[in-house]
Amino acid sequence: MTLAATVPLLLPSSVLAQSVSPVPGVVVMHGKGGSPQRHVNELAAALASQGYKVANLEMPWSGQREYDAPLDAAEKQVDEAIASLRSQGAAKVFVAGHSQGGLFALYYASRHTVDGAIALAPGGDPGSATPREKLADAVQKAHTLVAEGKGNDKVQLADYEGSKGTTPLHTTPAIYLTWFDPNSALGMLASIQRMPATTPVLYVAPRNDYPALVRINPSLFAALPRHPLTQYYEPSVSHLRAPTASIPEVLEWTRAVSAAR
Repeated sequence: MTLAATVPLLLPSSVLAQSVSPVPGVVVMHGKGGSPQRHVNELAAALASQGYKVANLEMPWSGQREYDAPLDAAEKQVDEAIASLRSQGAAKVFVAGHSQGGLFALYYASRHTVDGAIALAPGGDPGSATPREKLADAVQKAHTLVAEGKGNDKVQLADYEGSKGTTPLHTTPAIYLTWFDPNSALGMLASIQRMPATTPVLYVAPRNDYPALVRINPSLFAALPRHPLTQYYEPSVSHLRAPTASIPEVLEWTRAVSAAR
């Protein structure tokens, strides 16, 4: 494992000039409450401009969808996107996500065969201390409603994000628990420990991320299985700027992984 230095945002001519063979495909996923047009759009566009096959998805945790599908449905959405990328000629396929999308990228890569995972400022772990505390009442309410046979009735529950605090969320209790129960399979450490040793990871840990994430990132990265191409990258940017600031590193890393035998 290597510790990468911060790379400037502007793409150097040496990066732009490189050809990509075999053609990589990348599934890009936005953060909590976001969309394909926010924070990850420049990364998706940069990859496409370099000949990559790209699927920039709107996931269930977007602001528009508001958790309208459970965890396993999100997996199927990525399954379909990867199948589409392969049909377009992508020989190597990566899953990349920002914030909650990064959390999900690690989860997905720990359960499915991909050529690499890119976690850009991953966050939103339902098992971490603060979400567990802030959402305890909502999680208990969801469990009670499921037990009463009301698990498929849409109700008001709650979401938590470090920059916004606790906010209302409207979904069904059954769907809610797949994402927010502290014992959900989505837990970040569980995904990291379950990661196949054959799957390399680019872990982007912004130096100016939220303090709780800055503290936990080194230990989470250290828990990944050893792989010669697994890399830790620390751009000097905020949480929201991580995808754009990481464009040169993502290009270089995916090319290196794609070229490896």
